[in-house]
Amino acid sequence: MSKEQILEAIKGMTVLELNDLVKAIEEEFGVTAAAPVAAAGAVATAEAEQSEFDVILTNAGASKINVIKAVREITGLGLKEAKELVDNAPKALKEKVAKEEAEAVKAKLEEAGATIEVK
Repeated sequence: MSKEQILEAIKGMTVLELNDLVKAIEEEFGVTAAAPVAAAGAVATAEAEQSEFDVILTNAGASKINVIKAVREITGLGLKEAKELVDNAPKALKEKVAKEEAEAVKAKLEEAGATIEVK
């Protein structure tokens, strides 16, 4: 029997028949269908220990020129691009950076007068 034939047979089963099939496979091979749930729990734990952060400019504040200068320094963008980014806040400035870098960027921009969010 090929994989395609097996898949076609499974497609034609009802939910109760599929449940019985899963139980029979668990008994026959000594496995459990709960293993993917445990793996999902491990993924959730890994997400809880976040290692990559996004730095988001939420508001340029009163000293917009200083914020634009800081954005240019941090991102390496030209004057026009940095101004557009600041004008279109909220916008992500840096994505998937280490916590230390995210905190440094946040401090520099807050010093310039911007409101920053780190996710």
